[in-house]
Amino acid sequence: MSRPVPLPTGPGQESVWDYPRPPSVEPTDELVEVVLGGEVVASTRAALRLLETSHPPTYYLPRDAFAEDALQPAEGHTHCEWKGQASWFDLVAGDRRAARAAWHYPDPAPAYAVLLGHVAVMPALVDECRVDGQRVRPQEGGFYGGWITDRVVGPFKGGPGSWGW
Repeated sequence: MSRPVPLPTGPGQESVWDYPRPPSVEPTDELVEVVLGGEVVASTRAALRLLETSHPPTYYLPRDAFAEDALQPAEGHTHCEWKGQASWFDLVAGDRRAARAAWHYPDPAPAYAVLLGHVAVMPALVDECRVDGQRVRPQEGGFYGGWITDRVVGPFKGGPGSWGW
């Protein structure tokens, strides 16, 4: 399988093909919000962006950015070759429950210790996620949790035919 051809970037844009592998993590002061059941269940200007080749950024929000009782522990774990074992949360707001819509690393690998106390959200499983007021488009495929904004260009891993990228 050949590597996809990166799309050209415009002013103020970044290509996901310039992101590193293994991934890097950077702080951002962008306003990051998560909406479920018509309620803002998380809001912060102290998120972290995880940047990995071919993926749109994944935003990790401080746990205290979430409304009280919005994060409910869920069954099961997954493993990332870089970050370690993830544990999952259901997100809850009012009468809405988004099953396994968020995850965190309770004991991240040392290189990703900065993720401790932060939670990522799957944009496709909630009403919406926003970055500085812009509604995020979810990364295709349902496996990855990338947040696509006008700031980033692909093509993005996750859709059909991209597994081996």
